[in-house]
Amino acid sequence: MKILLLGKNGQVGWELQRSLAPLGEVVALDADSRDYCADFSNPGAIAATVRRVGPAVIVNAAAHTAVDKAESEPVLAQAINAEAPAVLAREAAMLGAWMVHYSTDYVFDGSGSRPWKEDDETGPLNVYGRTKLAGEQAVRASGCLHLILRTSWVYAARGGNFARTMLRLGAQRERLEVVADQIGAPTGAELLADVTALALRRVLETPALVGTYHVASAGMASWHDYARHVLGFARAAGQPIKVEDGAIVPVPSSAFPSPAPRPLNSRLDTRKLQQQFGLHLPDWRIGVDRMLHEVLG
Repeated sequence: MKILLLGKNGQVGWELQRSLAPLGEVVALDADSRDYCADFSNPGAIAATVRRVGPAVIVNAAAHTAVDKAESEPVLAQAINAEAPAVLAREAAMLGAWMVHYSTDYVFDGSGSRPWKEDDETGPLNVYGRTKLAGEQAVRASGCLHLILRTSWVYAARGGNFARTMLRLGAQRERLEVVADQIGAPTGAELLADVTALALRRVLETPALVGTYHVASAGMASWHDYARHVLGFARAAGQPIKVEDGAIVPVPSSAFPSPAPRPLNSRLDTRKLQQQFGLHLPDWRIGVDRMLHEVLG
């Protein structure tokens, strides 16, 4: 089986190269690939690439994820997050191939405190969320066999992330202010990639499982909770953390104004995924601790 993976060098794409390998031959591309065009600003070339590869599965891990930057470049965000996935989905439908596409809790408006279910009404607050929702809608409208996996607060040991930022600031400062009114679940790219491979193997055997699913670590946390956990772990590991736990101060989102408004409630209800695929999603701290072991050496 041939699998076409787009966005190979992103946090999730990097892990997918590993998790998808046992399922078949993985043709992994990014925007700089030379043998095939995977530039999402060139939809015609993307379509030609799919036809040349002729995959049984297309996994789209490419996205415009710079949330604030998307506010000032909505055309580019629309091209990458909505128009290119639409092209991939149409090509998948013509080939009879499966498509795996990633989306986000940002398709919701962040109201309330109940975890969002897959069929809840959407209402994105910013350009990023609107373009990701448009991408979802295009995949469904194509009629292709698909898995749309919505997730939240993705991190990886590779590249920059919130934990690395907190480790750097915690070693420099005696006081930190961290947002405490946004609630979600830090979700490792490694976990998301592994769930993808397991779910993909199952849907290839049982096509009736086609649809949209929520994937996130178990439990919930604010960014303030996340920061305290990271810095507490580092302190216990003997790292030179200057800020004391009591000096990590919870503040509202309004303390850090940004071009793109963030949803306050990023909780995702993952029961559908767990029940349909027989999977267990571990507590968010387990993945974060694993990542910290790697980051701290």
